[in-house]
Amino acid sequence: MLNYRSVFISDLHLGTRDAKVDYLIDFLTHVRCERLYLVGDIFDVWRMRSGGWRWPRVKHELVQLLLRRVQEGVEIVYVPGNHDEAVRLLGEGEAFGVRILPELVHEGADGRRWLVVHGDGFDAVLHCNPLMRRVGDVGYEVLMRLARLTHGVRRLLGRPYWSLAAHVKGRMKNAMRYVEQYEAAAHTHALEHGFDGIISGHIHHARLREQDGVTYANCGDWVESCTALAEDASGRFHLLHWARDHLELLDGAQGLPQAEAATPGMIRAG
Repeated sequence: MLNYRSVFISDLHLGTRDAKVDYLIDFLTHVRCERLYLVGDIFDVWRMRSGGWRWPRVKHELVQLLLRRVQEGVEIVYVPGNHDEAVRLLGEGEAFGVRILPELVHEGADGRRWLVVHGDGFDAVLHCNPLMRRVGDVGYEVLMRLARLTHGVRRLLGRPYWSLAAHVKGRMKNAMRYVEQYEAAAHTHALEHGFDGIISGHIHHARLREQDGVTYANCGDWVESCTALAEDASGRFHLLHWARDHLELLDGAQGLPQAEAATPGMIRAG
C-alpha cells in the first residue's frame, strides 16, 4: 500500500470510451491519502450533450469507491474543468461529502502554497487559430480511436500498457508548442501571484518541474497516460505513472525509486 498526504488526479473524462477506469480503480485501491483533489474534467458533460455518453458498470464502481473514501475520512475536493463546466456553474458547495470549489490554495506539509486550478482559463492567453484548433480536435478523435484499437490488441497479447496517443502527440511540433505555451502561461501566473507552485490538468501532459523558485505541476490524465501527482508527508511531490510503473511503485513502496519528484531548487523536465 502506498501512503501519501495528498493526491491530485485530473481529466478522467468519465462517460467516454477512452476513460481508463480500471487503471484508476486499481490506483485508488492501492493508494491511501488524507486528501484527494479532483482537478477537473472528471465527467465529460460535452460528450453527454453530443449523445456519445457511455456509463458501464465499472464507472459506477469507481464513483462508489470515491464515496467510500469519503466515509473513511478522506477529504475529497472537486475543482471542475471545462468538460464538466456544469458542475462549475453550481459555484462553491458540497455534494455527497465532496467539496466543490472553482479553485483553491493547497498548503503543503513544508509550508509551500500551491494554486490548484483545472487550467482551461490559460487558453485565453494562448495564440491558436480557431480553424486549426477544430482540425486538431477532429484529428485527436481519430487518433483516440486508433489508440483504443491498439490498446485492445496489446491487452489480448498480454503486452504492457502503452499510449499511442501520447506517443504521437509527443512528436507533433504543433501539439508540443501548445504544451510549452500553456506551461509558460501557468508558470507566469503562479509567479506573478506569489505562489510557490501551481497544479493543473487540462492538457493531458503530466509534468513536474521547478523554475525561478516556482514549481509547475500537471496531473496528466486517465485517458492517455494514467498519471497522478502525490505529496508525501514531508511535502515532497511525486509524479506517478501508474499504468507504466505500478508494479515497481508497489514493490518499492517505502522509497518510491520509480517516482519523479521535485523539491525546491531542482528542475525536472518530466
